[in-house]
Amino acid sequence: MPRHPFPVIALLVLSAATLPAQAQRWKIQYFYDKEKTSLTINDFAFPSVKYGIAVGYVAEGKREDAMSVITSDGGDHWQLLPLKEMPVSLFFLDDSIGWMVTTKGLWRTTEAGRNWTKLPKVPGEILRVCFTTRMDGVAAGVKKLVLITHDGGQTWTPVAAAEDQPGDPLYSAYVWVGFANPDMGLVVGTNNPPRRFAPLFPDWLDPQATLRMRDVPHLSYSLATHDGGKTWRAGNGSLFGQTSRFRLMPDGGGVGLVEYSELSNIPSEVFSLDWHTGRSTSIYKDPKVGISDIWREPDGTVYLAGIEEPGRVRDIIPGKVVVYSSRDYQAWVSIPADYRASALRTILAMPDGQHQWLATDNGMILKLVSDGAVTAK
Repeated sequence: MPRHPFPVIALLVLSAATLPAQAQRWKIQYFYDKEKTSLTINDFAFPSVKYGIAVGYVAEGKREDAMSVITSDGGDHWQLLPLKEMPVSLFFLDDSIGWMVTTKGLWRTTEAGRNWTKLPKVPGEILRVCFTTRMDGVAAGVKKLVLITHDGGQTWTPVAAAEDQPGDPLYSAYVWVGFANPDMGLVVGTNNPPRRFAPLFPDWLDPQATLRMRDVPHLSYSLATHDGGKTWRAGNGSLFGQTSRFRLMPDGGGVGLVEYSELSNIPSEVFSLDWHTGRSTSIYKDPKVGISDIWREPDGTVYLAGIEEPGRVRDIIPGKVVVYSSRDYQAWVSIPADYRASALRTILAMPDGQHQWLATDNGMILKLVSDGAVTAK
């Protein structure tokens, strides 16, 4: 059984189960389907009801062209727009101001992704950013890198507490950053050196050799601030799995996702969080379902999105997209997705409590609509 993966966040007070009043389903709104090419979506955001953007790349043979897919009318129409650098992740402060991390730096938009301006070079390789205002933000990246800015990303200052964590920086990275309000923020990461006795061949070529190996714990990192990034408190522990993302709410609640390797008998586990008390509790795990994104609405409803795992060796063969929701975190409602929806990973984006979106890594975008059958799990 995995040890406590959230050293600074917490058990959420649970409410009575509430099922949707109307049957719902995930309906395809966009699917890239061009001959001899494919679209991979790396990240996805809906900063408002009208504006949405997916970023990734179009591949044709060995050629990969950075690309975005944008809507400005709530998903009725989508437009492909090229990007100048390979995108990694997105963050939007509102329906116009946003930032895009790329493999070569950081870009800023003032038109919901229709234009991008490259910012001065960031001192290190970052994976994600989170801004609480147009000026104040935090970046997280590889080699124990956490940076703060107070001028909109023009200059950055390293967070010393992030660098002081134990473990070899070469195998360390901070992978997710988020704020519940302008003061309370959290950064999580991992130190995961290569396995000492690795299989001779890749997992997909010799899956039995991989499954015979035993999982081992590794260091998990956390950094918490309660004063808007002026000071940070570091935490770490020896854990199985990796905290890959979380969603924190101003009311003190939240939800977090831990993903496990092929050596574990479960692919993922979801936790409810309370950053007021520093507690967490497991609310969802299934050996046949790999969750890759989570979302918590202001009313407490939690959405889980992922795939039905086709086998123990994961992240190789796409699986059927599955989405669950719950208000009490005990009874989970399965919301059907279009039968064509398959993926390795899914990404949720929800601008408000009435508009829910989902993107797959293989170029499909779906919207939650009131229609179809809903079954309890």
